[in-house]
Amino acid sequence: MIIVTGAAGFIGSVVASALNKAGHEDLILVDDFSKIYKSNNYAHIKHLQRIERMELFKKLASLEQIEAIIHLGARTDTTETDIDLFDRLNLNYTKQIWNFCSTNQIPLIYASSAATYGLGEFGYDDEHELCEKLQPLNAYGRSKNDFDIWALQQDKQPPNWYGLKFFNVYGPNEFHKERMASVIFHTHRQILKTGGMKLFRSHKPAFKDGEQMRDFIYVKDVAKVILFLMKGQADNGIYNLGTGTARTFWDLAANTFRAMNLEPKISFIDTPADLRDKYQYFTEANMAKLRKAGYNTPFATLEEGIADYVQHYLMDKNYF
Repeated sequence: MIIVTGAAGFIGSVVASALNKAGHEDLILVDDFSKIYKSNNYAHIKHLQRIERMELFKKLASLEQIEAIIHLGARTDTTETDIDLFDRLNLNYTKQIWNFCSTNQIPLIYASSAATYGLGEFGYDDEHELCEKLQPLNAYGRSKNDFDIWALQQDKQPPNWYGLKFFNVYGPNEFHKERMASVIFHTHRQILKTGGMKLFRSHKPAFKDGEQMRDFIYVKDVAKVILFLMKGQADNGIYNLGTGTARTFWDLAANTFRAMNLEPKISFIDTPADLRDKYQYFTEANMAKLRKAGYNTPFATLEEGIADYVQHYLMDKNYF
């Protein structure tokens, strides 16, 4: 059996569904299932059992023949400032999962984040020695980097383990994320409501309005990489997970209009004050390590990913 935490969430539910499509129906889904508004994400997923997030460690000992744990559950709100909350749900919870996997020799794949890179002062290379130098811009990023540093210090490890630094993931099953949903999601919603899209204005002279750049990766590609890593053929460690190509927010919004067969109508508003000092103007994953590990499948281009997402999921409110 395979345990997937965060299975009611965006990435977790897509990964669980992808596991189904690959023939894995012996899944244990872990999350806070009291949040009914996320139920459509997992209602169709074939699984053996659902376990509430805070009950997992009480029940792990009774589960047999665990093939792997894919730990994608976390507090992901980048505007949250409660460090104790992040320590409890992200750092210490993940340490418990790591220790269980190490003791019982169970492979582990867990979610790190490109938020660990901060402003990119040290670049976007997934080299282990850089982790202690990184300066995340928010408590969420710090919690992820704190775990990465801790994991690298451990002598006792799972037989195979991979920490994935997700860059800007977008795609189906993010209806519940509201403010934290992708800009594509918000663009589609704004177009339906107003006929246009307002992007954040640049507050740095080096970037024109709309030319802030991120590495956007389609969630289906994230699932493909996780299924590849489950084979255990890559070296243990931390891996970037983006496309390796940064694109502008203008490109992103314009392609959303085009996927809806509309001409772009884009304007700008000031970046909210609570985000302005913590806003990444450029991210781009160095993907050499994952490619060297043998993952050769091409990533969806921004045009391909947006077209699929908008036309097959957002327009008809479908789930993956």
